[in-house]
Amino acid sequence: MRSVFIFLLLIGVVSISSCSNYNKIAKGDDYEQKKIYADKFYTNEQWDRSATLYEQIYQRYSKGPVGEESYFRLAKSHYMMEDYYLAGYYFKSYSERFFLSPFSEEATFLGAMCAVKNSPNYTLDQTETRSALSELQNFIELYPQSNLVDSCNSIMDRLRSKLEQKAYESAKLYDKMENYRASVTAFDSFVEEYPTSDKREEALFLATKSQFLLSQNSVESKKYDRFEETIKRSRKFASLFPNSKYLKDIESFREKSEKELETIRKTKIQP
Repeated sequence: MRSVFIFLLLIGVVSISSCSNYNKIAKGDDYEQKKIYADKFYTNEQWDRSATLYEQIYQRYSKGPVGEESYFRLAKSHYMMEDYYLAGYYFKSYSERFFLSPFSEEATFLGAMCAVKNSPNYTLDQTETRSALSELQNFIELYPQSNLVDSCNSIMDRLRSKLEQKAYESAKLYDKMENYRASVTAFDSFVEEYPTSDKREEALFLATKSQFLLSQNSVESKKYDRFEETIKRSRKFASLFPNSKYLKDIESFREKSEKELETIRKTKIQP
């Protein structure tokens, strides 16, 4: 027990001493010491302390090689602390200020990764996701021979899947809310934007269903054209997916729409 107590006491003394030295260096004007300690903290992954000192060093040596390295490590320290908004700002600024630097490629990539890290769940606003896609594409265009290009493409595929899911769920929400006109428009937009999606068949089915329900709930003057559109969509769906599990429902929409048109013709409500 005595040896454990002595060990813990020594750790406490070292910790207090280290904290005292850091505070002294951070508040002082000895920039050579600041650089030594900043590098030490950076190597030991004490990111908060390294960030503080590197920011001071950069402000003093903003245009020289010391300032250039300090600014990159300042950005990297915030990245490692998972402060992606601030890190993204610093990486972007670094790439603009030191575009000829050997660290420029890494800074541009990590700046894009900050946007990726800030990309939220698909249920939320996807502004950050679109920003991440733009920044990754920018990296590929700037460094087409980089060994990070494959990683960028893989990440971009994942981000596009998130946008696809967002668009699809938004369209389904209109359907659940029985806002059939908006549902048709949203599903049509989804299919146009994501023509190879594995949700394409279901999206076209739901668009046709919404078109049918829109027709049924329309004022009399609009029913004829809307039922005609339902028939058109039903036939197109049947030709695209002849073995679809939705085919029975699709045929039902078409048959009911044809009967409605026949009734309208007989009562001379046809436009």
